[in-house]
Amino acid sequence: MPKIKAIIAYDGSNYAGWQKQINALGIQEIFESALKKINHEPCEVTASGRTDAKVHAKGQVVHFKGREGISPLQYQKALNGILPLDIRVIECENADENFHARFSATGKRYRYVCSYNLLDPFQFKYKNILQGRLDTEKIKEAVPYFIGKHDFTSFSSNKIDPRKPREKTIYQIDFFEDGQDLYFDFIGTGFLRYQIRMMVGALLAVGRHKIEPAAIKNMLEAKDKHACPYNAPPQGLYLMEVYYGEQLFF
Repeated sequence: MPKIKAIIAYDGSNYAGWQKQINALGIQEIFESALKKINHEPCEVTASGRTDAKVHAKGQVVHFKGREGISPLQYQKALNGILPLDIRVIECENADENFHARFSATGKRYRYVCSYNLLDPFQFKYKNILQGRLDTEKIKEAVPYFIGKHDFTSFSSNKIDPRKPREKTIYQIDFFEDGQDLYFDFIGTGFLRYQIRMMVGALLAVGRHKIEPAAIKNMLEAKDKHACPYNAPPQGLYLMEVYYGEQLFF
């Protein structure tokens, strides 16, 4: 049976995250249900990683076993005909039998979006709406503390398996403004649960003059789950791209 690699995008507003859950609706469940209608049998879908409730994706990558005689393009068209409109298949292609959406990944790019626009009722599901202006120069001063290889225990969920490595490498963080919106782009080898939201939360605290930029360094060095009390809301977070093999990160 062929292995299919798919790039998918979704609006996470109405879902409890990617993963299948007992008491809530996950995107994985919706996707596997659609595949079952095409393959006429249950089909497990593996993603590059989980996204939490209300977190969005523009470049999530998944793989699944296809059926002989169904091309990647046919899968794309059939899935988009079955899936709800807030889950879209951007691309499908045949993958090497050794390809694994999660374990073959070499890096990821996430974006977090904030906005000063308090008057647009259509933005609150997709951006972190800010109350008051931020000191962006202070934020720019704090950003470099996150660059490089660090133990991110202080910026992670306490639900993470203690056997899981906490060291991650961040290659690049771009922070920029566009009109009333502020963007944080993170590129790294991978990210722990809540890591980006907690990093953004800490950077926003810097921008609000609640903490100094050097406090980021102290939090990292503490390697303590309680060192960072900040966690930005999920609505502003997007999985933008997953990198494989020799693919350039930036």
